[in-house]
Amino acid sequence: MKPEVLREFDGYEEVVRAIELSRTHGVDYTPDKDSPEPYIRRLHPASLHLQIQDVFVETPSTKTFRLVSRDGPLPPFQAGQYISLVVEVGAIRTSRPYSISSPPNHLGHYDVTVRRYFDGLVSNHLLDHARKGDLLEATGPAGEFYHNPLFHSKHMVLIAGGCGITPFRSMIREILECGLDRTVYLFYGNRDAGDVIFHEELTDLAARFDRFHYIPVLENPPPSYTGKTGLITGQLIREILGDLEDKTFYVCGPQGLYDFCIPELERLGIPRRRLRREVYGTPSDIRRSPGWPAGLDPDTPMAVKVNGGKTLATRAGEPLLACLERHRVAVPSSCRSGACSLCRVKVMAGRVYQPPGALVRKSDRKHGYIHACVSYPLEDLDILV
Repeated sequence: MKPEVLREFDGYEEVVRAIELSRTHGVDYTPDKDSPEPYIRRLHPASLHLQIQDVFVETPSTKTFRLVSRDGPLPPFQAGQYISLVVEVGAIRTSRPYSISSPPNHLGHYDVTVRRYFDGLVSNHLLDHARKGDLLEATGPAGEFYHNPLFHSKHMVLIAGGCGITPFRSMIREILECGLDRTVYLFYGNRDAGDVIFHEELTDLAARFDRFHYIPVLENPPPSYTGKTGLITGQLIREILGDLEDKTFYVCGPQGLYDFCIPELERLGIPRRRLRREVYGTPSDIRRSPGWPAGLDPDTPMAVKVNGGKTLATRAGEPLLACLERHRVAVPSSCRSGACSLCRVKVMAGRVYQPPGALVRKSDRKHGYIHACVSYPLEDLDILV
């Protein structure tokens, strides 16, 4: 990379001064330059062994778990990234990705914030059973949902719904605590006042920092509420922002938020290059996903033959990865949203449905590979894991 490009990064001069100080007073690692593996493993570990140091109740349905490392320093991450927690619920060993809600300048711990969902296997298990002192396994930080200072505007518009606030809390706190040169507008939608996560903290930050603007939006406000109500519409966004040029938009929340807000942004003329969205799991009702076969009942029985041997019972509305985990067939996974490709398997026979947003490589499609986390059997399958 050319030196003149490096100067465009936030904090370049501070980094240069820190390097000079380290060369004068720090440890010389030059003798280890031919043995990079320990440093690579530290930055990109295959797994993390974590302990719950503390638990904070955020709302009646939401808790934050503060996690510390049991085997060395935690790897760094970018604000907006996630870790995938591995748990055993009964006979099922599975994982779920959770955005790190603490900022990357606090590397003594990771905070993950978990909300209860109807029929949420892992979230409800953590909320009901995880306690201070418990041990957890996790993947290292991953994900592409973060601010890139070379390509994204310094004016950030964050649109969150429900638990989608978690990566934004990490971004906001890093920007404000580290004095980064960015202006942030946060539109945060919830149904009821009791659902709003981090409300007091966000209100306090908005009062203390001129560069952070917090706009909570409630669908069912209490009588005393004087803020914005209804949905996060294009009209509301334009009313608050005025000029929409030179702003990058970030969207994170449940599927309903994307279904409503992204068309609203498109009607405002926001180009795709200035619109970033976080992947957010499988659809809550697969029948409502575009392209789902009309008339196919999600409870229709299906069978999956694995590696030419055992045949597993499933149904059309169950993601293939969930079926494999339920039968204790080990498949690596991380995002569970069709983006990271860790759970790819090869289909030897049969057809599957994948909802829009599954980022399957062209070469994988050509050779019959699918992402098991967002693949639903349309007929009996024969797969290689």
